[in-house]
Amino acid sequence: MGRFLFVVPPLVGHVNPAAGTAAALAGRGHEIAWAGHPELVHALVGSDAVVFPCALPEDGLSRPAGLKGPAAFQFLWESFLVPLADAMAPGVRAAIEAYDPDVVVCDQQAVAGALVAESLGRPWVTSATTSAELVDPLAGMPKVRAWLDGLLAELRGRITGGAGAADPRFSPHGVLAYTTRALLGPVELPGRVWLVGPSVAARPASPDDFPWEWLDASALPTVLVSLGTANNDAGARFLNAAAQALGGMADRVRAVLVDPGGVVRGHVPENILVRPYVPQLALLERLDAVVCHAGHNTVCEALWHGVPLVVAPIRDDQPIVAGQVVDAGAGVRLRFGRADTARIGAAVEAVLDPAQGHRKAAEAVGESFRAAGGGESAADRLETLLAESAVTGVRDS
Repeated sequence: MGRFLFVVPPLVGHVNPAAGTAAALAGRGHEIAWAGHPELVHALVGSDAVVFPCALPEDGLSRPAGLKGPAAFQFLWESFLVPLADAMAPGVRAAIEAYDPDVVVCDQQAVAGALVAESLGRPWVTSATTSAELVDPLAGMPKVRAWLDGLLAELRGRITGGAGAADPRFSPHGVLAYTTRALLGPVELPGRVWLVGPSVAARPASPDDFPWEWLDASALPTVLVSLGTANNDAGARFLNAAAQALGGMADRVRAVLVDPGGVVRGHVPENILVRPYVPQLALLERLDAVVCHAGHNTVCEALWHGVPLVVAPIRDDQPIVAGQVVDAGAGVRLRFGRADTARIGAAVEAVLDPAQGHRKAAEAVGESFRAAGGGESAADRLETLLAESAVTGVRDS
């Protein structure tokens, strides 16, 4: 049996897939620990999880609502991921030294995990919770690539004194990619990328105050509207437009609208249920469509259940994921900044129309996800690496 340390950023969509893989390993008798933000990990993994705390930047983690394109990419790395890595590095180092893991599983956006693990001679695997990096978003932008390479080199110098040479986003030992070809498409992949499919697993019980009887009261198709947990700053206009659009379709649909920031104002029609949070996995089993920002986690969970999507990407990997959804035939794409009441309503009508085939395409992608194995397949890969490391002596410390 092995000891696995999962290094994760304080981002829900990055912890959840790792949690499924960790659960699969734990079910086989392996020991599991985490390096990250204790409150979030305990909330998503369980209160009994072993968590080595990692600090957050002194100025916190926040992102301006209006940034898009190159400006958003620059801010993501320069003002979000690199400061996060600097803050997490001491905690990651302490976790590895105290826990003595056989394999370190590093989220692709928790860059400190990869840098520290490599510098200490520990086998490490990348956990790629979104497929955006797999399709090389910097292709054709050599100046941006050189800028990022320089930024990572400086970070490596601060964290490890320059030790190590691997790209911290792509472990040479392996990359767990939580997707399949059915969604990813025919792109050329870097070496040793394992398409394990989404890691969708049961989550710790939350207060069960969701009004399921509201769903039972009508046989109308049900639509979920959610912009995830990190887009409160950008979502007010969109969520209000969605409420108005779906409210105007009261004879055809009902909708659950997730509003964690309390930004939906005015009268809410009776066919709209507004909630600050929802038990998303349980709810997806009873949905007919999802309207979202094309976050990889939400997209994969919806398609896992064969639910078609209306995707309105905001920034980061979301335009790439939205393009994959459309190319797979599993949904309709909107421009987030232009998504008004009429456009949102028309898009929902389209994905609910059986003649357009979006549901059938979503079900096909979901079948590929389940066939890939998800967390169990990822656990297989990690066990193979554990065995290889024992034979080859990869571990130096």
